[in-house]
Amino acid sequence: MDNPFFERPILNSPYERPSRHWELDDSGQPTQQIMDTRRRAEFITPVPKPKKRRKSSRNQTEIVFDEGGGLSTRQQQYHTAIINEVRQHVDRWRNLPNANQWQVTPETARLLQHWRSHQFSGIRPFFCQVEAIETVIWLTEVAPRMSQLGKRFLDHLDSSNKEANPKLKRLALKLATGAGKTTVMAMLIAWQTVNAVRRSQSGRFTRGFLVVTPGITIKDRLRVLQPNDPDSYFRGRELVPSDMLPDLEKAKIVITNYHAFKLRERTELSKGGRALLQGRGQPIATLETEGQMLQRVMPEIMGIKNLMVLNDEAHHCYREKPGESDEEKLTGDDRREAKKNAEAARLWISGLEMVGKRLGINRVMDLSATRRARTTPYTWLLKSKAIVGRTPRRRNPPWRPIGCPA
Repeated sequence: MDNPFFERPILNSPYERPSRHWELDDSGQPTQQIMDTRRRAEFITPVPKPKKRRKSSRNQTEIVFDEGGGLSTRQQQYHTAIINEVRQHVDRWRNLPNANQWQVTPETARLLQHWRSHQFSGIRPFFCQVEAIETVIWLTEVAPRMSQLGKRFLDHLDSSNKEANPKLKRLALKLATGAGKTTVMAMLIAWQTVNAVRRSQSGRFTRGFLVVTPGITIKDRLRVLQPNDPDSYFRGRELVPSDMLPDLEKAKIVITNYHAFKLRERTELSKGGRALLQGRGQPIATLETEGQMLQRVMPEIMGIKNLMVLNDEAHHCYREKPGESDEEKLTGDDRREAKKNAEAARLWISGLEMVGKRLGINRVMDLSATRRARTTPYTWLLKSKAIVGRTPRRRNPPWRPIGCPA
């Protein structure tokens, strides 16, 4: 039987704003109808999570799902409404014909023109990548000038952060796996650095960046964000005009993994030696201080205030509120894994809070491509992701970048 949905799933160019999509019914199944509009960001079904296992009638193990997903229908509708509304404003702003109407700095306008229309000799940025940086620029440079309309979106982000991240200003960019988060990071660094160098008095921009990853492998992969790296994206992928490359060399970028935030022992003592030195007095302080940890992890940017933090795989960075943990519901290996993950998340976010307290953080930019639906991190990501990069997951078809198969 003919099935056009599977025979021709790709309807849009990855380099242009999507203008068509395959219609899905309420259960997420294709109706075989093509709609001549971009697909709205919406939630069909929460991503199910394993709750327990039971034996089927055929004596096979069957997974039983908790369909709640941790998010109420009202929460989903509310946040997707914000997502779609901001996306519409960014669309209208993008289509303004004259750069003087964009309400951005001349440096930002130059970069936008470059990303949108430069004749790249190699890899050209996808629409979803350009839209991601456009949205951050719109929220940073344009929305504050839009009186009540812009204030409403910014207040939404502020209130979401106060609820989930009271000590940090986080904005999450959620792109599909393979959409190219590293390129978006490079574009963010270029936009901030060029403006910071040429507009040193502005508090909106910085040339100091802390890039935090969940592991050594990712850390090594992100070295392309260093302007002087042989494989740097800025030069190799032509992400900035050639006359702006000297400005990029003034960026200070530290790439580390979150494990580095753990305070280390300054003095190695055996258990017996520690007890001997301590005697009946107070415990001996042998851990490094917060300031010493920061000096060890990021000496290159210690003198720069109001850093920008780029969190890769940011769904690993969160602080659970009392009563939100799933550990009590789990047993055995699942419980141990959940505890390990929660401890890692606390270490990561605690480290960022130390950086913010000591040096100051202008903005934390979170990039994530996860399909996981743990209540704590995913709820706040929904609150703060603000329309960037992709539509949420459906059971069929899978997630794809905006501008790619829809």
